[in-house]
Amino acid sequence: MDLGIDKKVALVLGAGGGLGSAIAEALAQEGTVVVGGGIRDESLLRTAERLKGARGRFVPLLWDLGEQELIEEKFAWIEKNVGPVDILVNNTGGPPPSEARNVAAATWRGHFESMALSVFKITDRALPHMIGRKWGRIITSTSSGVVVPIPNLGISNTLRAALVSWSKTLAREVAPHGITSNIILPGRIATQRIRALDEARAKREGRSVDAVIAQSVETIPMNRYGDPTEYGDAAAFLASERASYITGTVVRVDGGYIPSI
Repeated sequence: MDLGIDKKVALVLGAGGGLGSAIAEALAQEGTVVVGGGIRDESLLRTAERLKGARGRFVPLLWDLGEQELIEEKFAWIEKNVGPVDILVNNTGGPPPSEARNVAAATWRGHFESMALSVFKITDRALPHMIGRKWGRIITSTSSGVVVPIPNLGISNTLRAALVSWSKTLAREVAPHGITSNIILPGRIATQRIRALDEARAKREGRSVDAVIAQSVETIPMNRYGDPTEYGDAAAFLASERASYITGTVVRVDGGYIPSI
């Protein structure tokens, strides 16, 4: 299937590793020019090295989403050196494990700035070009915790749920302009983030990491963790011309892990 995004320009945030890197790879394989934003130069360079043989092109761009005053500068650089953004993939780092209670106001504020407000402002900056061309794709990666809150991830569950409501509201506003806005969320995908959460749980419960993983796998109907490439492929489809009538929705890539409808 031709996804119809050859030579489109995509901005993928958090492209240095994990799910963001997988999404960047899937888009680049479709011929998309991918600007990969990330906080660590070495991680972005590893992604760039891996994508050297792709149909498209990967352009690394150092970007700390907590520095919102740099948004205009980053977009100006992208537009000058690559072109206006047609596809925006909002993918932010996850906060550390925490309960929902007794979180300091400064902690809430800091994570809201980097996980939510940055997404709102970056999307606002990308939209005028999409509206002008009557075509655009906004994909926001969240977490299974927005459907079934995950214990000990109070900050993540709360702030990522806000992104879902924002994306749904935005979808109705931009649909007349040929722009889609969707949420994609992972179940247990084998990334460093999931490994870190499994290790934290093992330490908290006094068990081995292998035991924690085995218990997690038992809850997944497909009896395994997902591969990051499977997540990237789903995101690439949502970014495609073929997905032009899919908007305002939440797509789960979870192997049947989430038990609710």
